[in-house]
Amino acid sequence: MTVSITDVAEATGVSASTVSRALRGRPGVSEEMRARIVAAAAELGYTASRSASSLASGRTYTIGVVVPYVGRWFFGTVLDSAEKVFSAAGYDVLLYNLGSPEARKRFFTKLPIRKRVDAVLSLLIPDLEEAAALRSLGVPLATTVGGARPGFTVVGIDDRGGAESAVRHLVNLGHRRIGMISGASEPLHWTTPLDRRQGYLDVLADAGIEPDPALEADGGYTVEGGERAMTELLALRHPPTAVFAQSDEMAMGALRALRRHRLRVPEDVSVVGFDDHELSEVVGLTTVAQPVAAQGREAAQLLLAWLDGPDAGPPPPVEMPIRFVLRETTAPPHTGRQR
Repeated sequence: MTVSITDVAEATGVSASTVSRALRGRPGVSEEMRARIVAAAAELGYTASRSASSLASGRTYTIGVVVPYVGRWFFGTVLDSAEKVFSAAGYDVLLYNLGSPEARKRFFTKLPIRKRVDAVLSLLIPDLEEAAALRSLGVPLATTVGGARPGFTVVGIDDRGGAESAVRHLVNLGHRRIGMISGASEPLHWTTPLDRRQGYLDVLADAGIEPDPALEADGGYTVEGGERAMTELLALRHPPTAVFAQSDEMAMGALRALRRHRLRVPEDVSVVGFDDHELSEVVGLTTVAQPVAAQGREAAQLLLAWLDGPDAGPPPPVEMPIRFVLRETTAPPHTGRQR
């Protein structure tokens, strides 16, 4: 049987008009109620009637999404949560995976998305020319990466502050030789590695610790890269007693490398990650948690609200909360290893 808006209203105990406002991102609905309605609509399989709405509005009822790496956990999680919001509001998703410089250049040169979508969710950071190209589409634009930029509504977190909390925890435990596994090499134009590195350097400076470039290794934001980077750090004459990994996936790779070298965590080496990946609790990883799925939902809802009130311009940036999560991979440095 076809699920109607009335079914969603009955499941959540509100009126059909409230359901409509919530699914289209319009004001007048609390965030808690909006989340309940979106979840109920997704569970029941409800989507708004596109044919009637399209004839009345002239919209395509399609949202374009551009990502640098659709297979990566962060981007996949944001995409999945955003798609559920779009689907519940009656929108399809047109996905462009721009994982190589060639694909990216081709997309921004030809802009195949033009006149095919009502809005764009960008999970990559465009340079100045790319941002101008997206603005030329004349549709609402949103992103969940990078800082504020003209013509976009931005949902994100305080990457620098999150890194500071992770490294400060290690300093407070007594560590002085603290390594960092970063993702400086990719994806293109991504500012997150730079912001998290600055947080790392700021805490070292506050603690009077001279930064050592040898203690920084590139892990490419993958488990395999994290394992390689940790292996590099362990090969140093004076390896670190603690490591801050800029993502949980790299931290998991670091844990694997430490296991291969028969080193104990946290007795021999402490490890802190960033993200609170779905497997982080399983491995007991101390980390900085960010609400990845919530960022996707929020960005999608802001785009829908912008579509319903285009004259108001882009909604202001939204900074989502982060929190430090203490688990089992950090401890004071072993006396014999502290330097």
